[in-house]
Amino acid sequence: MQTPRPPDGEILYALTDVPSVSHSTTAALQHIMACFIGIITPTLIIGSVLGLEAEIPYLISMALMTSGVSTFIQAKKFGPIGCGLIAVQGTSFTFISALLVAGTTIKSRGGSNDEILALMFGLCFFGAFVEIILSRFIQHLKAVITPLTTGIVITTIGITLIKVGMTDLSGGFNAPDFGAVHNLLLGLSVLITVIALNASKYPLLRLSAIFIGMLVGCFIAWWQGILTFDNMIPLPLVSVPQPFKYGIAFDWSLFIPIALVYFLSAIETSGDLTANSLFCKEPIKGPIYIERIKGGVLADGVNSMLAAMFNSFPNTTFGQNNAVIQMTGVASRHVGFYIAGLLLLLGLFPVIGSVLQLMPKPVLGGATLVMFATIAVAGVKILTSEPIDRRKSLIIATSLGLGLGVMMVPETLAQLPQLANNILSSSVTTAGFCAIIMSIVIPEKKKPPELPTNSEHSPELGTSETDILEQANLAVPHSSKE
Repeated sequence: MQTPRPPDGEILYALTDVPSVSHSTTAALQHIMACFIGIITPTLIIGSVLGLEAEIPYLISMALMTSGVSTFIQAKKFGPIGCGLIAVQGTSFTFISALLVAGTTIKSRGGSNDEILALMFGLCFFGAFVEIILSRFIQHLKAVITPLTTGIVITTIGITLIKVGMTDLSGGFNAPDFGAVHNLLLGLSVLITVIALNASKYPLLRLSAIFIGMLVGCFIAWWQGILTFDNMIPLPLVSVPQPFKYGIAFDWSLFIPIALVYFLSAIETSGDLTANSLFCKEPIKGPIYIERIKGGVLADGVNSMLAAMFNSFPNTTFGQNNAVIQMTGVASRHVGFYIAGLLLLLGLFPVIGSVLQLMPKPVLGGATLVMFATIAVAGVKILTSEPIDRRKSLIIATSLGLGLGVMMVPETLAQLPQLANNILSSSVTTAGFCAIIMSIVIPEKKKPPELPTNSEHSPELGTSETDILEQANLAVPHSSKE
């Protein structure tokens, strides 16, 4: 049974309403379709790039489980923790680049799979405290994290991840048939499907474009004999969460890029929750709004800490699910409990992760190429949300030049001390630090004072209502804040 479609801007079920079981289930399934691929993809990418194939089924189960628990915490709200909205949580794309740098560093030292995962989860666990602390001061951060610095970092993240998507589309890292015509055609079939569905006039098809595109790609791969189920490894019937299954480790030099991304994640979450509040017809100014943002960002940090503890990568609020609220008109946080339950149920069975692991790399690449490029576009959109003067042009050019430069020519850092090499080898860290430092050092010209406005609904985090609506419709699994 489908939930009736509301007129534009209307709410069928308000925040505290309790929809029927059929309406709640239908709305929850639409949220699952919008977020499922976003939740599992970071794990698939990190696992395949670092050679962790044996661990991927378990890691995917844990990603789904922790997403379910995290979504429940956000919707239910425990004291100061949580926003009390349908804030679907999932594995963040924003951390992929920094985690790959950390994992590759340990692998280059001869580290085992357990050592690689122990370090990554250790960095994510302790990094979560950065976001937890920032949640208490989130309304004061706009002096440091401006659209300029945020746009530069998000653009850099998107551009660096495009390489990963294109590599998968061509066959995957170290594939013997890398660049083969059949790989390119398979990846392009997924890409074309995603583009076609995104151009559809039906909102549900647009929201499910990546999910359907990957299904089409898997069917074509199966029909061609590329996708088979002969190599599935025996797995237990049910995945059992084990805290710190792989151990826990830490490295200061590799922690700094992770901490910077957590810093950015706090700002992105505040924007997503503002958009969510807007679609739910909840306040976007005043004490209720500020407490909701603080609680949501605090939950983001706590959930990421729990994710690391239970062997998953950092969680974040998925912006694309805001569009589901807008489309269905169902804003009841009661639906969040259904979403959480479905995600937990999916995470119980490791066979789901095992099947997803068999997905041909060109299928994954064809879908993620669009997703990663859209992250870069989101960054550009943030950059152009304000007039770009000579000062901003200089900061953008220098930050992107240095950030992308160390990615393209990593040998540049070869003669630096190991600590500096580890920190600056992340293009996101280099670009982010450069943008923040230059923004502070190069003064901005003071503008003449403007007359105060009486806009009743102007958000307090420096984002206009129009900007919020535009950014919320990007439907990118964050991190961007997905």
